Amino acid sequence: MTGSQRGGRQDSMGNQVLVTDELHDYVVGHSMPLDEIALDLREETQGLGRAAVMLTTADQAALLTTLTRLISARRAVEIGTFTGFSALAISRGLPDDGELICLDVSEEWTSIARKYWERAGVADKIDLRIGDAHESVAKLDGEFDLAFVDADKSGYIEYFERLLPLIRPNGLLLFDNTLAGGRVVGVHEEDPVDRKEFNAHIANDDRVDVVILGIGDGLTLVRKR
Repeated sequence: MTGSQRGGRQDSMGNQVLVTDELHDYVVGHSMPLDEIALDLREETQGLGRAAVMLTTADQAALLTTLTRLISARRAVEIGTFTGFSALAISRGLPDDGELICLDVSEEWTSIARKYWERAGVADKIDLRIGDAHESVAKLDGEFDLAFVDADKSGYIEYFERLLPLIRPNGLLLFDNTLAGGRVVGVHEEDPVDRKEFNAHIANDDRVDVVILGIGDGLTLVRKR
């Protein structure tokens, strides 16, 4: 809704700034723009109805591409691909000989992804593996620079523990939806126990540095020390 409050930030004077829809649109409009392919993918995904809630936001996509480039990632893994919007963003940050392994359970949703990866010329970088993500991640080998997790939230702790040994020092693990619409604080009818447990699990882990960004529904950046 136009003018609605999305959350708060502090300005340079330490005062709280309300992130309205207009301000959020300004931020997106002055960040890395989506090209025609990404816009078409978003439009098709948004036409799926309720499932479209799983779509990564435009500002997250810009951040994923930027972080991939920033750490000079060559090998990445994604758990939870849906229609491929976040994978498109990550793959575009990889070099021509880079690799992104995508783990997902749905042939239906990822068939949409494949079309747009081909259009964008990144399909050769992406290795899509269909099956139970917990079984698939257990079979991963080699070293990775970056991991993006946007799958079953109750599995976040297991994914973290399985992925961390595979991430190189100074590599990144990214976990989406870690603020659960703000329900990680206060009392709510639907308490996001899984997110609370995950956030607590990694907060004081001396193997990593952790920061939660108030972007989208909360994006946690985990740097392996």
